[in-house]
This record gives sequence, structure tokens and C-alpha cells, in this order.
Amino acid sequence: MGKLLAMFVPLLLLASGCSYGVSVDTYPTTPDTSKNCDALYADLPNKVADQSRRDVKSTIAAAWGNPEIILRCAVEKPAALTRSSRCDDVDGVGWFTEDTADGLLFTTIGRQYFISVEVPKDYDPSANALVDLAKAVAKHNPDVKPCV
Repeated sequence: MGKLLAMFVPLLLLASGCSYGVSVDTYPTTPDTSKNCDALYADLPNKVADQSRRDVKSTIAAAWGNPEIILRCAVEKPAALTRSSRCDDVDGVGWFTEDTADGLLFTTIGRQYFISVEVPKDYDPSANALVDLAKAVAKHNPDVKPCV
């Protein structure tokens, strides 16, 4: 019986590991950005807002902490974003800010494509996450029209 149990324990541990990782809902992406997004995901920091990077079950996002700070690459333009929307510059990256039920949603402005970052209200000030992400975002998503 001991040998049998010793054989199955590693299998159980392996099976439980398969469900490891953060689930992120799929979302429509901008065409022809997968190469840029893959490079961005590979270059993101291990810590954001003092939170460690988490494994994500798919390749469409990156996450840190619990509750998760979630970065999505090549998202659609936010419906509320207009020409007169406020643009907040954080370390050279312009962001459009929206309130959500559990925090803030930031979306890049003035870059080749949109990147969003969800920051739960647990992480205050939420702009710290944007500071940590600015270098990678600026490197992999070129500026077209900076915030003024």
C-alpha cells in the first residue's frame, strides 16, 4: 500500500498544478500586434506595486498580486475615450483613467495600440503600478502623440 501511495502522490500534485495560474477573460485584440505584445509580456517586470508576478493561464495578459493587477495588450479603444478626455502622464506614458467597481482601469493614450491595466483599490496609490510598467510599455508600444 505504501508503494502505491508513493506512486500516486506525485501524480496528484502534478494534477493540482495544472489548475495553477490566473484566469483572464479573453478580449478582442487589435490585429497585427501579437509580436509586439509577446515582446512586451516577456519584458515586463517581476514586481508591480510591490506585488510579485503571477502565472496566467493564457498568453493574453500578465498579472501581479492577489487581488490581481492585470495588464492586457492590444485592447480595443475604450468607449468613453474622446478627444477631450484627460490624459495623465506617468513617466512618459499617457493614460486614460476609468473607475471600475473594484478599482481603476488605465488605458494608454497616444501610442500605436491600446494597453490596459486594471488596478484593484487594494493598491493605493494605483499610479505606482503605472510607474513600474512605464519603461516596458514605452519600449514596446511606440509613442504617436504624447500627452500635452
